[in-house]
Amino acid sequence: MQFPAPDLVSSRRLLLVTDQLPAPADFLLHRFLHLHLKQCKTAKCIVLAVSESLERWKSVASKANTNVAHSESFQFVDVFDQHPPSQNRGEGHASKLSLNCIYDQLSAKLSDSRTNGQIPLVILDDITSLEWFGVSLLDLSRFARALRTLCVKMDATLVIRHHIVTPPEPDALLQHLLQLCTYHIEVRPLASGRSGAVSGEICVHLGPSMKDTNEHVISRTSALQYRLTESSAVFFDKGTSTGVL
Repeated sequence: MQFPAPDLVSSRRLLLVTDQLPAPADFLLHRFLHLHLKQCKTAKCIVLAVSESLERWKSVASKANTNVAHSESFQFVDVFDQHPPSQNRGEGHASKLSLNCIYDQLSAKLSDSRTNGQIPLVILDDITSLEWFGVSLLDLSRFARALRTLCVKMDATLVIRHHIVTPPEPDALLQHLLQLCTYHIEVRPLASGRSGAVSGEICVHLGPSMKDTNEHVISRTSALQYRLTESSAVFFDKGTSTGVL
């Protein structure tokens, strides 16, 4: 069983990925990258990295037989090169300038990618940590909305990962992201706790702009389960203990 479906990652969509500490969604972000580069060999994939280094992305990609080290399609932007962690949570003006710089970089990279007719993929790997490092909720909300607008304009797919710290109560940033997203991909731990056979489960919910369809929806009652492997993950229907990639 394959997840995500190839047509889930289509142009002008914002895929919001949420996770929790017992079930981190790192593997899914890497999977988006690997599948996109394999399906669209000349399509750009731009990673706006907050929590994972370039070496980590290269290492995980190599285990999945994807060489990003010498790929012109893969582009990496270290957010903290432009926005060093603030020692003063009141430095809102600096936050705005740094986020504007990141936006401008992404805009330039997406403009260059429009020539080959392929759908670019943009991954913001950890928006939550930006808030933890001092970027205000208002600035982050505006930044997410600006990224969404830019990717719609450039016919790109945008993936944003948000950590849920206090389930089941959504925090203010999550509430804003839920209003922007096309699909909400929820990576959750098992209620009974992690086991050797099952690492967690995935649900897919519709965003506000997709109310007239049930395409790709996976409810919590029929959640897709997964088991992490050294190079990726194995997916299978809920209640079974085996699966295929």
